[in-house]
Amino acid sequence: MQGLVIKSTGSWYLVHGEDGQDYDCRIKGKFRIKGIQTTNPVAVGDQVEFEMEPNSDNGVIFKLHERRNYIIRKSINLSKQAQIIAANLDQAFLVVTLVSPRTSLGFIDRFLVTAEAYRIPATLVFNKLDLFSDEGLAVLADYKSIYERLDYPCYEVSALEGTNVPLIESLLKDKTTLFSGHSGVGKSSLINALLPGRSIKTGEISESSDKGQHTTTFAEMHTLPFGGYLIDTPGIRELGIYDIKPEELGHYFREMRDLMHLCKFHNCRHINEPGCAVLKAVENDEIEISRYESYLSIFHGNETRA
Repeated sequence: MQGLVIKSTGSWYLVHGEDGQDYDCRIKGKFRIKGIQTTNPVAVGDQVEFEMEPNSDNGVIFKLHERRNYIIRKSINLSKQAQIIAANLDQAFLVVTLVSPRTSLGFIDRFLVTAEAYRIPATLVFNKLDLFSDEGLAVLADYKSIYERLDYPCYEVSALEGTNVPLIESLLKDKTTLFSGHSGVGKSSLINALLPGRSIKTGEISESSDKGQHTTTFAEMHTLPFGGYLIDTPGIRELGIYDIKPEELGHYFREMRDLMHLCKFHNCRHINEPGCAVLKAVENDEIEISRYESYLSIFHGNETRA
């Protein structure tokens, strides 16, 4: 049978079969994807073929269909391995908060670089609008201006009060969308607002660390009542960049990509080379300094940036 992987729990996968039934499946033997060392050879969003085990209600996945795309992150603790977050996406939404907990510009940039590298359109959703003071709204406007200048769509929402939730609904309709972000940014609350009656578990913010408690343990795909699929992922503390060579990195920063052909040297690293168009743009405030700092951080192999 053929089916769609709708949930991953590590060694077991929930597969929605073409007959409309859901099956608990495991992977057959040494099931690995050529060229990719990952902790999970099969991911939510994958199209697979499976067969039922004799005298059992469980299935065995024996074939993975070719992926249209996927989004991946480096396993922080296992430097040579990576984790595929989800596959076959139409778009990826990063849920961002400026307080409780704070999402750093560096984390946003890492997410956007990863989405660019795997050709997945990315959107920023700024949640917890109900908590913002006038000062906070000014910071929010600064954040948004950085990314809207680069043509990344940015939306302000309050999952708690329902502000702009219908707008997010309209963006999700008939598409497969990944929802990602730190623990505690209100991803689960936003999904509950989009899926009334589904009751995704929500968590509290740890007062000592101002970090969210993980409430989603494994990636899971939800069918949207208005059409499309939403993939909820575990909260990500750090986003390690995987399989992007330093000399290719500038291609995944939109503002650099537009200038690189103007550099004096074709193999310019945009760090200290004479005649570098990117450095000139940074000096002239045409490239945001926070974006350039993110570029340097990733280029030099730093696993995380606050």
